[in-house]
Amino acid sequence: MQEQLLDEIPSLDLADFRSGDPARKAAFVQALGAAYQNIGFVALKNHGLSDAQTAALYADVQQFFQLPDAAKQAYEVPELAGQRGYISKGKEHAKGRNTGDLKEFYHVGQEVEDATDPVRHEYPANIWPTEVPGFHQSTFTAYRTLESAGTDVLRAIALYLELPEHYFDAKVKSGNSILRPIHYFPIEDPDAVPADAVRAAEHGDINLITLLMGASADGLQVKRRDGQWIAITALPDQIVVNVGDMLQRLTNGVLKSTIHRVVNPPRERMNSPRYSIPFFMHPRSEMSLAALESCVSADNPKQEADITAGEFLNERLIELGLKKK
Repeated sequence: MQEQLLDEIPSLDLADFRSGDPARKAAFVQALGAAYQNIGFVALKNHGLSDAQTAALYADVQQFFQLPDAAKQAYEVPELAGQRGYISKGKEHAKGRNTGDLKEFYHVGQEVEDATDPVRHEYPANIWPTEVPGFHQSTFTAYRTLESAGTDVLRAIALYLELPEHYFDAKVKSGNSILRPIHYFPIEDPDAVPADAVRAAEHGDINLITLLMGASADGLQVKRRDGQWIAITALPDQIVVNVGDMLQRLTNGVLKSTIHRVVNPPRERMNSPRYSIPFFMHPRSEMSLAALESCVSADNPKQEADITAGEFLNERLIELGLKKK
């Protein structure tokens, strides 16, 4: 039977997985796994962020991006390859492109609380803008909340793959995850930017999973397997959670890292801003992304060479223009 191609992404409730009710939990696992085999995206409610926390976060993020460029650039440290602090306009481009995306963003990374964990020395310190006093608390509250939600999504994925429920726990504990507030800045003169410049060119995410706030604004699109682009719609209380390239590689393509993009608004609305805040959930750098044995078969032979998460991330940062060879 031919699998149905979806016209919209499924909506799920994380409270079902967290409920303690075996039937609700099992139904969530199956619905999540089916969506990730088909379109690679779901909309998720009850993720843990309150309306007040979300409002405070967006207020602080907007306050930072409204600072003059010179003030923002004080928090840009090129030698960190964009892993912490501010990344200025046009610096990042999609894999295989040279034209920079029409965005600027800020990276908040992992803070390892266990002083004996050797991974602590792999990560640079976070950089906090002094002009926005609440930025540290609001972004890091979101970081920890989305990290917790992501851990539960990965537990559901593990069950769907018939792995132990906590298979991913140790691999993502103190993982190299990134919270990225993004500002798709207003374009006052569309003729002044390259003709092929877009807010975010089509790409797959690097990481295991992405948890995205702010997906309800116009522009986010997902490419179905038949090549058709469909708009992502999510309610205000939902986040969008999608499979990244690392998870696709680990599952030998069983779970789909779907290509997506953020298209420009109509010309007359190019002067309006757009904000979104993805949380890119990464494992620890030593995690192997070698295909799971259960995902390799005669019908689905192994597709990729073995590589660690750290090695894979390094390759992609070079491809995105954030790091030099």
